Amino acid sequence: MFFLFLLLMKRFPYILFSLFFYFCFINQTVAGGFHLNLQGQKQLGMAHCGTASVFDASVLFFNPGAMSFLDSTNSICAGSNFIFPRLAYLEPSPGIYTSEMVKNISTPFSFYAAFKFKKTSKWNMGLGIYTPFGSHAQWENDWKGQFLIREIELRSFFIQPTFSYKINDKLGIGGGYVFATGDFYLRKGVPVQNMDGTYGEATLKGKANSKGGYNVGLYYACTKKLYVGIDYRSAVKLNIPAGEALFENIPSSLSSYFASTSFSTQLTLPSVATLGTSYFLNDKFKIASDINYVGWKSYDTLSIDFAANTDKLADVNSARSYSNSFVFRLGAEYSPTKKITVRIGTYFDQSPVKNGFVSPESPDMNKIGFTAGTTVTLGQHLKIDASFLWIEGLKRSDTTLETQFAGTYKVRALSPGIGIEYVF
Repeated sequence: MFFLFLLLMKRFPYILFSLFFYFCFINQTVAGGFHLNLQGQKQLGMAHCGTASVFDASVLFFNPGAMSFLDSTNSICAGSNFIFPRLAYLEPSPGIYTSEMVKNISTPFSFYAAFKFKKTSKWNMGLGIYTPFGSHAQWENDWKGQFLIREIELRSFFIQPTFSYKINDKLGIGGGYVFATGDFYLRKGVPVQNMDGTYGEATLKGKANSKGGYNVGLYYACTKKLYVGIDYRSAVKLNIPAGEALFENIPSSLSSYFASTSFSTQLTLPSVATLGTSYFLNDKFKIASDINYVGWKSYDTLSIDFAANTDKLADVNSARSYSNSFVFRLGAEYSPTKKITVRIGTYFDQSPVKNGFVSPESPDMNKIGFTAGTTVTLGQHLKIDASFLWIEGLKRSDTTLETQFAGTYKVRALSPGIGIEYVF
């Protein structure tokens, strides 16, 4: 891996500096749920199908076993999406109160590099930096559910060094270790009022660390037209050992009950098992499908342990009881010329949130996605990718068992994306 970095830095210092600067300093969150499926622009154009397809270096995320089948000796690719989410709340009938989440734009980013010492080598090595999970939802401070949530944000960053081995012309295996980090931010109203009638506010924030996880995959060419891939990305546990809990705008008579303190918590990001296929109808037309099985059951409880408890500040143990869920994906690719490729796709994303657990913090529902994309080849070494995603959430009504907060939620999101691939 060290030799990979030396080679890339020697030949592309300005490109890499720009990419890493962008990655490190641009906000990478997304509203509405925290499972991001935006890791490859080519795959995104085909509904994020990629487990049985070898597009570019981003294959190390979708299936490390397929990385050894890359035609090029060395390549890098990077991409970013611009996400425009919309989420609306309607109180139960006969009420007419409505509220919309504060509008925001998010920009998740991914970077991948693949390298082998010579073109005939059976070994490939690579590096991926990406954000598979993230969330940002913000409501007006005085909205009806302010004591449940005003704003919540989760950011995760995965760094995945990967190795792949081509056993023969039909079979490849691979795996990578995942280094994970992130941060957590939550802001909500406190039901105590000052003389001017304003409510207090609690803010929790902290840096997360992890022991990491892994990504392993197998790629098999059944025939010259049919390919199968299997991938497993393990669960990753994020720990916040020393977060900061701040309380503001609290009446002086109650300030002793809401003194700023520290807290600890943890969140397990779910595992994802995927079975994928791709089939070439001819030299120009390919169809692909992926089935994801997401281990959301690991998100059972949101627990927050405050270092200093009072009569009005108790530890939080809030049930989530998520269920494991499926995502079904179908995509197609057509290359009318050697320089232009177009893609379309659709998917169905099953919600892991059970009835009785839908809340403004995670107002999840079944979703349908429609995608499109294109790749333009500008020369022997350079390709430009573009994608577009439309997510439509199916309207969902529920009453949260824990708080009895009821309502109907509707979500929609649009996400154009752009990417670049350089082969050398």
